[in-house]
Order: sequence, then C-alpha cells, then structure tokens
Amino acid sequence: MTHDRLDVAIVGGGMITNDLLLPSIYHMQREGWIGRIQVCALNSAPLRALAENPEIREAFPDQTFEPFPSLEEAPQKDFPDLYREVLSRLAPYQAVVVAMPDSLHYEVILEALKNCQHVLCVKPLVLRHEQALEIEKRASEKGLFVGVEYHKRFDRRALIARREYRRGRWGEFVIGEAKMIEPYSYRFSNFQNWFTVDVTDPFVYVGCHYVDQVWFITGLHPVTVSVTGVKGRFPNGNEGYLWANGRVIFENGAILNVTDGLGYPDDAAGSNEQGLVLYFEGSGQCGYLRHNDQFRGVEHSYLDGKKFNYINPDFYRLAPWEGKGYKPVGYGYDSVAAILGTIRRIGRNTDGMQEGEALRKRQEMIHQVDEMGIIATPANSSINELVVEAARESIRNGGDLVHIRYGESPRIERKYAR
Repeated sequence: MTHDRLDVAIVGGGMITNDLLLPSIYHMQREGWIGRIQVCALNSAPLRALAENPEIREAFPDQTFEPFPSLEEAPQKDFPDLYREVLSRLAPYQAVVVAMPDSLHYEVILEALKNCQHVLCVKPLVLRHEQALEIEKRASEKGLFVGVEYHKRFDRRALIARREYRRGRWGEFVIGEAKMIEPYSYRFSNFQNWFTVDVTDPFVYVGCHYVDQVWFITGLHPVTVSVTGVKGRFPNGNEGYLWANGRVIFENGAILNVTDGLGYPDDAAGSNEQGLVLYFEGSGQCGYLRHNDQFRGVEHSYLDGKKFNYINPDFYRLAPWEGKGYKPVGYGYDSVAAILGTIRRIGRNTDGMQEGEALRKRQEMIHQVDEMGIIATPANSSINELVVEAARESIRNGGDLVHIRYGESPRIERKYAR
C-alpha cells in the first residue's frame, strides 16, 4: 500500500463540517493528495444539506462525498452506530475526522484507533484528562497520529506572538482578558439538542481556544480555574449555559479573564465578537498584545444583506484561484491541511517498511510533532483537558475554585470559594 492519496472519513455532518472541514478536504482532494471522502452522520438530514450547499457546489463543482446513511433514507431515521461500520471498512492508516459534539469525541476516537486509523479531532479533544492520556497511550502503542484542530494556533498573529514571547521581547505575562461571543442564531441550530447544562458550556466550547492560545504563546501552565455560568432556555426548551465567565490563574501568578456566550446579535456588524489582550512585565517597562480577532481591518457593505459588516478574511474564506471554482484560504484551512498533511507524510515515510520498522518510524515522527508543539496533540496539549475538567467542576458548583495539580499524576482538586 502507498500513501500518496489519503482516504478520509468524516464522522459528523454539522456546522464545522459544512463551514470548514469538507471544503478544506475537497481542495486537498482536488490537489491530488486526498482520495475517497466519506461523511457519516446520525441521519440523512445534515448530509443532504452538505450535498446541496450552493456555496460548496459552486466552489467544488465536480466533487462529492459518499454519504452514510444514504440520502435516500428518511431524515428522521437515526443510525447511531453506523460510523462504526464505516470505520471498520477503511484500509489501515487512513484519516478519521471527528466532528461530533464534544461529549461524543472520546468514543469515536477510540473506535478509530481500534480500527488502526489516524485522527483529526475538532477541539476540545475530550472532556476529561484521563481520557486524553488513554488516547495518547493507545495511539502511541500503534504509532497512530492524533491531531487536535485548535486552528487559532495557525493564525499568523498567534505564531508571531509565540516567537516574540519566547525571544523575551515582551517580558513575562501577568494579566489579560479574552472574549468569544458566538452568534445568537446558534441557539436555533443543533446546539439546542446537545449544548445542555449537563454536557458543556461556552467557556469549555469556545473559551478553550484562548486558554490554549495563551499556553501556546507563553508555555505557562494553568493552575487554578473558576467559571460561573448564566443559564437560559433554548427554543426547544432545553436548559443550557448561554453565557460564562472564567478566570484562569497560571503558574507564575498571571491571570486570564475569559468571557464567552451564545448571544452576539445576528444583525450586528461582525459574525461574532472575539479577541485577546495580554499585558507583560519587563525590566522598567511593560509589554502589551492586543488581537482584535473579529475585526481585521476589513469593512464591507452589501446590497443584499447587512449594510455594514466586519469581515474576517484570515480564518476561512473561499477565494478565486488559478483553477476551477474557488479555494479555501485562511488559518482554518492551514490547520486542517497541517494535520492531514502530517498523517500523509507519516504514511509516505513508512511505505515499504516491515511493520516493526514502520511502527518505530511512525512513533519517532509523532514524537517530533509533539515536541515541536505547533499542531496540538494529546501529548502537548492535555493541559486543555485539565482546564476543561476543572471548568466543568467549577461551573457546576457556582464558581468554586478548582486547582490543577501536576506531577506524575495530574489531576484537579476543588477548593471551596464560599
């Protein structure tokens, strides 16, 4: 078997598959290094929406995917275990893209590893640190790569900030704030079926991006987490945390305040509100970083929609190129391409080897990616699972402080705040 072309199975047909994953993978297929594309969902409804999406069809007029279940199945008929059958039929060492609700990542990743598949998983990897360690161990034993799609790591401003911080140009991080308020319309999406108080909250779902980014830039470990949420009802009556505020204290005493929610007005100028501000202490002076992530210096006013728009051209856009249709550009695409490109490179570098030799080579290459720390992996980003676990413990208990203990057996430990 050669690995010039990588087959991909996407598990999950929802928003992130529509908005980023499938178009990105289509472009890689168009460039000749992705082969078969399968998309598996709970039922046919999201698959039909993907197949009929006019923007995707315009950008990739000659491409399609294999749907599971078939588009002919009734949209109300569910197939909760069909993904297991799809993964069992994949040739070994292909790529499984996990794009399910957060609470389902763990079981899908284990199924992929059981079937000897590399993994790209949307963030956060899992909701418990012990699960991240288990995934790391199982993947390492088989020489399987697991990449976590924290795409903000591929934002050029984050990459530049990482370099400059580690060159000492800012001093030491001491205090900051981050914000990510997603659109109000999310409340009417499939979120209302799974974004419930017993499963997740805005801090875990989107705040994790900025906690990871501060860790990515500074290398400082979070040690204390406190999160308070505001509950509300989705249109279907389910109760969820619609707003959350968290405070993360790092090992040097630095403080990051994180505000998140599902309530950015649909008629407002941006598609959301997000950004990061950090302050640093130096010798006789202070350093400063501000990333206005929802506003990147681009303003549009259209005839057929919002009269005033902040446009973010850096995350993901479809743009004209020298070929047919349109191509995806931005750090969202770069992140997906980096993870799938790493999987392909691992395969190409082990083609023709005996299995024992190939296993050692795969493990060596995976370790190199872990050490570089650009692509998030279970080995270099499991602090995120500790933060997520601490956040869930805190928000369930009214904002109590939860400490993260490192060492041989990292764990969380609740401290009563009241």
